[in-house]
Amino acid sequence: MSLTAATRSELTKQFTTAAWWILALVLLVYIAIVSAGLGLVLAALATGAISDGGGLPLPDATLAPVLYSVATSFGYVFPLLVGTLMVTSEFRHQTLTPTFLATPRRGVVLGAKVTASIVMGVIFGVVGIIASVVPAAIVLAASGLDTTLGDSDTWALLGRMLLAFVLWTLLGLGVGTVVRNQVVALVLVLAFTQFVEPIARIAGAFVDGLEPIVRVLPGSAGDALVGASALSIGTPAAADPLTWWAGGLVLAAYALVFLVLGMLTSWRRDVN
Repeated sequence: MSLTAATRSELTKQFTTAAWWILALVLLVYIAIVSAGLGLVLAALATGAISDGGGLPLPDATLAPVLYSVATSFGYVFPLLVGTLMVTSEFRHQTLTPTFLATPRRGVVLGAKVTASIVMGVIFGVVGIIASVVPAAIVLAASGLDTTLGDSDTWALLGRMLLAFVLWTLLGLGVGTVVRNQVVALVLVLAFTQFVEPIARIAGAFVDGLEPIVRVLPGSAGDALVGASALSIGTPAAADPLTWWAGGLVLAAYALVFLVLGMLTSWRRDVN
């Protein structure tokens, strides 16, 4: 079976199950609520409608990009989960056996999954961007603040957000390839993204010697790639972030390392 046919098969697997659209729907609702809620608070602070005595916690010029980046700051776990499920669900339900029988060249199968992951990353990226940009832009416009949607920098930001979603999906695919057990893989993804890295990034602002490590953590690299982060509002920065291209390279390196490691280990093992 050719790579094109194998990719078509992988996409068919994704779109004939409910997991992808359920995750996309949750992403849409979750990010829209966060974007609208955060936008209302920050817009009110920027216009002086409310005051906490300290004023807006970030410059007005960065308000729109920060709100738009809600999709990647809070929603990157969704493409991670999608990528992870693309492999672990096959191990769990033992559907890899007919897949490998139809396409004995396992490199082609993994290549097809990589291509399908890119497609899924783009889809989730578009959903995430719509969910964060539309509510935030409405709130900003209603508050008399600049939405910056006419600026080329904003569109470049959105393009980098889309790239970040693709890289996160590929990283999830790599994790799923290395960790064959679905429950273990999902627990590791959720534990790291929701607890380990956030705590490490906060600790990096106060503990000497942690800054170089914190800068190259996956979440930090993703925020650097995008060029803005909603987490910058309440989380102290441990160090100057990487440049956007360096952040992208770091995130891509994580995905590549996991994919290669999975290809050399679990992907070569026999399946039932």
